[in-house]
Amino acid sequence: MKLICGPMATISHPAFRILVERFGGCDEYFTEMINAGSLLNFGPFEKYYIDPVPCPEKIVWQLTGSDAPRMKEAAKKLVELPGIGLDVNMGCSAPDIYKTGAGIGWMTKDRAETEEMIKAVRSVVPSDKRLSVKLRLGDEDFTEQGFFDFCDMLVGEGVELLTLHPRTKKEKLSRPPRYKYCQQLAERYNGKVPVYLNGNVKDKASFDFAKTACPDVAGVMISRAAVQKPWIFQEFNDSSNCKLTGKSVNMEELCLEYIDLIEEYQPQEFWKTRLQRFYTYFCMNFAFSHYAQTQFINAAGKGNEELRNTIKEFFEKCPEERQKKLNIIG
Repeated sequence: MKLICGPMATISHPAFRILVERFGGCDEYFTEMINAGSLLNFGPFEKYYIDPVPCPEKIVWQLTGSDAPRMKEAAKKLVELPGIGLDVNMGCSAPDIYKTGAGIGWMTKDRAETEEMIKAVRSVVPSDKRLSVKLRLGDEDFTEQGFFDFCDMLVGEGVELLTLHPRTKKEKLSRPPRYKYCQQLAERYNGKVPVYLNGNVKDKASFDFAKTACPDVAGVMISRAAVQKPWIFQEFNDSSNCKLTGKSVNMEELCLEYIDLIEEYQPQEFWKTRLQRFYTYFCMNFAFSHYAQTQFINAAGKGNEELRNTIKEFFEKCPEERQKKLNIIG
């Protein structure tokens, strides 16, 4: 079963992939959403969104947009880059995304319009690249028949893989994902169109639960939990040869190193938001997580040197937090 690092705004960039790779990595990395219009307009920051470092061969470029012509033209550019292929975002439920007709907006439009867009994108994806779609169940009034008919349309137009986050548009993370639909999709296409499961996998127990509930899915996608634990993919490594077995990590060094990576691979205009988002999740490793979050996030707003000093002060006050033993048995 494949392990996939999911697309996350302000997170799924080279600096984060480098961090995950240093702990053994995963099978595929989905990029953060690349806006079709911005890419075509040659925005000043687009080069940072399409940097495939450090493992071009594992990259899946995720594309978002609200109209077929620009999606097609942007897809042309992305499939020229190295990587596994292209993923069309039909799952983002953030209001500022779906209200423009992008993200999950494609699941609520007239079916013919969405079909036209997929057909247009498919026409420019070469045979050596994969076309996939990441989606949800749909709007709150979704029906099983409507959902499966929608997926059949995607497959009929040449989509080669589906990643399902089995919640509706408004369902929050507090509601358990309906894994049964991931399994039903996998059974429906019987391996001809692989299905990835996305949602609520955060440790070995939840990973095992998801595998038991959906034995026929081809992969499990992990997002926020990978930010908290960049080594999480190795927690699911059944090999007794796992290099991280019995190891510990110096959390202070990791926190400081991530600032260096952000400075190297992200424009200065992005430093604050990228660092604040990362530490929001990563600080959950600490016993005094809320205190660490507040201190690190506030410091990041004042500049990177302030953040570095704050991190050093935190570990001076809480030396017991410096070393963390990894929960990897092998």
